[in-house]
Amino acid sequence: MPHEVAVTGLGMLTPAGLTAQATWSGMCHGRSLAQPDPDLAGLPVDISCRLTGFSPDAVDGPAHARRVDRFVHLALAAARQAVTDAQLDTAAWNADRVGVILGVGSNSLETYIKEFTLLGSEQATRVSPRALPRSVPNMAAAAVAMDLHTHGPSFTVASACASGATALGIGRDLISAGTCDIVLAGGSESARSRMTATCFAQMRALSRRTSTPTAASRPFDAERDGFVLSEGAAVLVLEDPDHARRRSARVRTLLRGYASTSDAHHPVAPHPEGTQAEAAMRAALANARCEARDIDHVNAHGTSTPAGDTAEARALLRLYNGCPPPVSAPKSVLGHALGAAGAIEAALTVLTLEHQTIPPTANLNRQDPDVQLDIVAGRPRPARLNAALSNSFGFGGHNTVLVFATP
Repeated sequence: MPHEVAVTGLGMLTPAGLTAQATWSGMCHGRSLAQPDPDLAGLPVDISCRLTGFSPDAVDGPAHARRVDRFVHLALAAARQAVTDAQLDTAAWNADRVGVILGVGSNSLETYIKEFTLLGSEQATRVSPRALPRSVPNMAAAAVAMDLHTHGPSFTVASACASGATALGIGRDLISAGTCDIVLAGGSESARSRMTATCFAQMRALSRRTSTPTAASRPFDAERDGFVLSEGAAVLVLEDPDHARRRSARVRTLLRGYASTSDAHHPVAPHPEGTQAEAAMRAALANARCEARDIDHVNAHGTSTPAGDTAEARALLRLYNGCPPPVSAPKSVLGHALGAAGAIEAALTVLTLEHQTIPPTANLNRQDPDVQLDIVAGRPRPARLNAALSNSFGFGGHNTVLVFATP
């Protein structure tokens, strides 16, 4: 039997909204949320997709809000939503068997810029003692564990833009191995620092359509020229199916398969043929004990970069002998939240299966003729959906694929 685990709760904050339902609604509108970002003003690329209406003070109070960085606040908010959605009583659960595994692609470069400026100007005594504990990547998982009083495994996964998806796969494995009954798994990132934006711009990875931001992110379009930075968080409650049954929990979907591979090709470029991305998809299907023909939808990594989208398309076309199932690319609407992207898109895949509807891809005005995929665009597409793939790929050649199925 597949080593499936139940998904019993969702928490999500994205530029489309501060809840899972608000994000789903925004996705179904199919319009990009990119806009000029005042925090990036004056840089070569000054647009992003950012959260609106989010207050760290409201999450944790003003005093604690100053002690941790934004990616930690987002993780805390998403984890609390997920636990509430799963109707879990944190006072009653067996905390020793509850884990927290979160993906973070980077730490908070904005904080370090401030502190390095002080250090570089011979003001070492003014460097904050909180600089490390507020910013190191493990603090996302550590803060959630402290907040919810969990005592099982707690750590952060870093596999670049695949981090959130990798965290979900590891969470599933911890339950399958009998280590945990429940794992809060997902990812968090705020990728809108000036240093992050500058570095990606220098690499020519970001779209230069700064005069028309809502047209900038265009996965699989013939005129794509790079991605749009974003931020957000998503946490899924993964639960042993027997544990979920004993407490009569609602099972939203099943996380049935997971696999990761490495391109071992280039620090930032994917293998042009997507060979190891294809291998990850095949391995995830085998892990889920299913065939490619059992998959009704693919949530694509689809960053809107020329090389990345082509490599993913080639991998899918080989896997499906030229006829993959319908594909959607959420980064066209939400932008690219780096380490959180895989978790956000996994949560969207759960909602796609629940609603039996595939959200549209924005800005697909002229599909790349080399990308012969059935890409859902224009409006949501109702469909009969039993299982779906969610692809996540990252710098360094990290490939992670998840298989979700209806209960």
